[in-house]
Amino acid sequence: MALSLDDIARLFEAKGGRLYSGEPVTQLEHALQSAQLAERAGADAALITAAFLHDLGHLINDLGETPTLRGIDDKHQYVALPFLRGLFADDVLQPIKLHVDAKRYLCVHGDGMLSGAEYWAALSEDSKRSLELQGGVFTAAEANAFIAQPYAPDAVALRRWDDLAKVEGAATPPLSHYLAIAARVARR
Repeated sequence: MALSLDDIARLFEAKGGRLYSGEPVTQLEHALQSAQLAERAGADAALITAAFLHDLGHLINDLGETPTLRGIDDKHQYVALPFLRGLFADDVLQPIKLHVDAKRYLCVHGDGMLSGAEYWAALSEDSKRSLELQGGVFTAAEANAFIAQPYAPDAVALRRWDDLAKVEGAATPPLSHYLAIAARVARR
């Protein structure tokens, strides 16, 4: 069943107040901060929407606040895709799908400011736990194959915003602002 933008709003209203996997922000705050970072970086509407919705799978899965503590990889990067496929094209869907593998890539190649080892060291404890559950750090060959995929550079950018979007009390535009941006790239 495809979600509508109204369904997405209701999902954030119903479940967005839950803590984001042991971080000092809620699921909604994390989504808004991720989207705001994308917007501030000058990303296009599709990538801002991907940043906004990249963790929607956590809300759909509904496995509690920190499933990694129970050894569970909720595969959230895939869960939301069938629900979003009727609403958005690949320029939104693929960065969402690839953002977990982007973390695995960044642990090898870094982000231009941090080396791969420094990037890994800067990850939160939950991100390190989930990294292991998601397959661990890529080999050099896996990293090279990843970055050659369409939308992989967008996923890497999204991943960096994801990592930074964990600031308690950060001011962001409201949910309606990012729903309006999503509406601009939604399929009619």
